[in-house]
This record gives sequence, structure tokens and C-alpha cells, in this order.
Amino acid sequence: MHQEYKSLTRAAIAEAIKKNIGISSTKANHMVDAIIEEMAAALERGENVKIAGFGTFLLNDKGPRVGRNPKTGKEAVVGARRVVTFNPSTILRARVAPLLD
Repeated sequence: MHQEYKSLTRAAIAEAIKKNIGISSTKANHMVDAIIEEMAAALERGENVKIAGFGTFLLNDKGPRVGRNPKTGKEAVVGARRVVTFNPSTILRARVAPLLD
């Protein structure tokens, strides 16, 4: 069974804000851009981003490791890097859990 996933876009978020709050498309787009920019800037500063009732975007440092080129099978060193992970809140988990049944 193949499940099709949809993407929630900036435009769709702005449209929802426009409808729910009753502001112009331009203002809604600026609002979405400002929120995303603030989240990205916080992560850049090394801060985790927590949105109550939704989840937390966490910065994690991964050490260097030996990986494998999938085409050739040759081993290669993958350098240390910083990654962003998402940890959903218990509220979000509860909302999504019925979809997994």
C-alpha cells in the first residue's frame, strides 16, 4: 500500500492565516516569513526552538563516522556536522497517532 504525502507550503500557511485572522495576503505572507526567519535565526545562534503544543526543533552535533558510497560500496569518512531534528510534543503525537492505526 502506497501512502501519498502532501506538503504544507508557505503559501498555504499564509492563506490559512489570511482566512482565520482576516488580514491581507501580503500581511499574512510577511507574518509567515517573519516567523520562519526568527526560527532560523534562533537555530543559527545555537538555540533550540520550542513551540508549545507542537514540538521542539533541536540542534544535535554528530561526530565524524565511516560511511559507504552506495554506488561503489567504497568506505568514506563523513565529517562532523550539526543537524536539526524535530521532537513532537505529546499533544501533536496524540493528534497524529490515530493516523498510524
